[in-house]
Amino acid sequence: MSTDIWDWVYETHTRLVEGGQHRLATALVEIAGHAVDGRNDQLDAMYPEALASARALNLPWVEVFLRHWRLQNLLNKRHQGERAMAEAVSLLEFAHREETAGCPQSVCAVQDFTICHANIDGPGYVPERLAVLEEALERVEPARACFDCLSREYADTLEDDGRADAALAHLDRAQARIQAAGETVSLSFGHARASALHRLGRHQEALDSLAAAEQAYTKAGHSLDDDDRRKCGVIRARLLAHQGRLDEALAELPDAAEADEFADVRHRWAEAVDLLTAADRYPNDALLGARLARWVSYLDAAGSHRPCLDLALTAGRIAVRRGAREVALALAATGERKLALLRRTGPVADRLAELRAAALALPVAELPVPAAELLAHLAGRDGGTSRPKAGGEAAPADPEADLELLAAAWAAADDALPPPAATDLLLSLAGLLASLGHEQASAGLLWARLDQDPDHQDLVGMLGSVLIEARDGDGIRRLADRVDAADSPQGHWLRARWAMAESRWPEVLEQCRALLRAHPDRLNPRRMAAAAATELGDHAAAQQFYQDLIEHSQSPEETPLDQPHRTVQPADLWQLITAATANRDWPVVRWTGRLLGIEFDQPDGPVDEEWQYVIVRARRGNGAQTDLPAVRTGPATARILPVLGEDIALNHGDVVVFRPELLEPAPAEDAPEQEKERWRPTFELLTLLDPAGYTTWFVDGAWPGEAGWEALRHGLRERGFGIWAYSGEQYLIIDPVAGEVTLPGIYAAIGVPPTASAVEADALLEALTVDWPHRLSWLDLAKAAGVDTARHEEAVQLYGL
Repeated sequence: MSTDIWDWVYETHTRLVEGGQHRLATALVEIAGHAVDGRNDQLDAMYPEALASARALNLPWVEVFLRHWRLQNLLNKRHQGERAMAEAVSLLEFAHREETAGCPQSVCAVQDFTICHANIDGPGYVPERLAVLEEALERVEPARACFDCLSREYADTLEDDGRADAALAHLDRAQARIQAAGETVSLSFGHARASALHRLGRHQEALDSLAAAEQAYTKAGHSLDDDDRRKCGVIRARLLAHQGRLDEALAELPDAAEADEFADVRHRWAEAVDLLTAADRYPNDALLGARLARWVSYLDAAGSHRPCLDLALTAGRIAVRRGAREVALALAATGERKLALLRRTGPVADRLAELRAAALALPVAELPVPAAELLAHLAGRDGGTSRPKAGGEAAPADPEADLELLAAAWAAADDALPPPAATDLLLSLAGLLASLGHEQASAGLLWARLDQDPDHQDLVGMLGSVLIEARDGDGIRRLADRVDAADSPQGHWLRARWAMAESRWPEVLEQCRALLRAHPDRLNPRRMAAAAATELGDHAAAQQFYQDLIEHSQSPEETPLDQPHRTVQPADLWQLITAATANRDWPVVRWTGRLLGIEFDQPDGPVDEEWQYVIVRARRGNGAQTDLPAVRTGPATARILPVLGEDIALNHGDVVVFRPELLEPAPAEDAPEQEKERWRPTFELLTLLDPAGYTTWFVDGAWPGEAGWEALRHGLRERGFGIWAYSGEQYLIIDPVAGEVTLPGIYAAIGVPPTASAVEADALLEALTVDWPHRLSWLDLAKAAGVDTARHEEAVQLYGL
């Protein structure tokens, strides 16, 4: 197969556009960029619809392409292992069927398959990885981009086998073959070469190789994007730290928040920070420990066993360095669980044993009071807390120091404490462990205690929270089954919470309804059920849940201060307003609004007023977020102002319902006045309420000056048309007199109301712009109107539109 993948993408995109499949065409050209650059939200928003469209249109090659790039994202950017294995196996099989074998992307399913195995246990699957990669490389010409990818994966496999020298030699041979075929290697190829040199301890050569790769990449006309800069920065930081060039390493190291967001840089980031903390050049504190522990837990849940173990070892060394005995032991325990899942252990088992020994050698904390009094001591201390919660609520100033005290108290208490007091101590220990990112260690303690104190409801509640945070579905099901066996409806609550964490909204509703049948006085299940109904677009059900909540709620006077969830909260009323608005139940909207102190201009009827300018945040067809200026017309409604294109299912004049929560806080009181004036409340789009029916056409050409532009806007708007300029001062077109791109341009969208035809829109634009020295072009509208398009085509050529 010699078809170039990107030639095929271009041709397929053209055919899809011609066939009216614009959203699938957009997905085809954008999904790879989303996948490689880690735009996970956009990828997740775009992928399901695109895949469904490809299958409905019977386009198996397009399906292979879409599934491959999603897997690339899951495997490379999100570092999934066993969690992605079923899809990797399925795609490999699908890509080698008769109808897909000729697809130029099919061979890449082999790479996906091998990366997935590498994430699970790279060294353990070396023979299998090499075998399938060798077979694939024999079928791919060096001129194809796939040869670059497969060669890098082959070198990575050799590195996992401890043969970095062979990996480097393979990369050099592959580069020579690629160049002999008239192509250049990718920037990622440069990353792979730097990795092999790093494994060989040739750090300066690795830096030089990386610099040369970046230079070649930019010289070829490419520019480094944020993903490139982040990845190259962390590679350089690690190499510089190994050379002892610590100031330079710190300067190159990406911010920790970036490593939180992008899983593919974490292992290099952690290795660099390991060296920096050893030299006292990076803060080695509980914050760093919790960050690394969260990353370890993420890999644990993703089924990436070998990377999880490697990161646990790094985090454990750093923890030992700062004297965090219990944290280091928790990391060692995680590593030991992962070790049991590897096919090939070798030196990593020795390093794990060394970590446990180093942790055990650290001193045990001395208790300031007897074990039975420790919780009261911590609660009475400034900033202390008697029971740290999973999720980090009310975290103490030095959580790792408190963890050491709680662990020492638990060890000292033995059987001396009565069951309630012992369980309270254990809950504090487990809660603090979970808040520091060690959910599985916390869960282990809670499971053991549940066997001894099975009727303690706080044990079940915290264990459920910890298991959900750990993404431990098997654990949740086990706990729910156990609760069911005790004839407790709490099993429904656990299953509902787990389904909500996985966005399985129908199951959330099912479980909440089952719980409410047993306990109709509960409010939180109604809140959760209403949220699920909202996600499913069943606003009538959501409204009913909130109205039932109000009916079953307690008055504030009879509600304990520590149980505010038993009474109606302002957030409940806002959610009711939103659901009732989506249902056009205006009496309920007005009644609820009055409870919140909202004053309406009219006493009854639909709410359609003009309140303030807001921003409605929506998603385009490609999954990207977009902020749309709008006028708020009620408590939960707004009218969209811009004239929009076909990449979003909204347009000028549409009235939408938005979620009531502010997405961005208002500026602080002491913020500059200019910042306060610019700020607009931003809300997330919930649903379209009243479509205005506008159709969008675009105009392009020379800027007519302020007076001409205002006259056009006024003339269109007084006839019910919309207009929205998209170009700025930087938009320049060809000046036909000078023959250079120096003439200010204007690119704008015209919204044609449903009462006007394309013919009427064309005539109106002609009348309003006929005297302009440089005529605008609206070629597509002219075609739709069936008028002569010669003038518009000439303008396109003359002005370079």
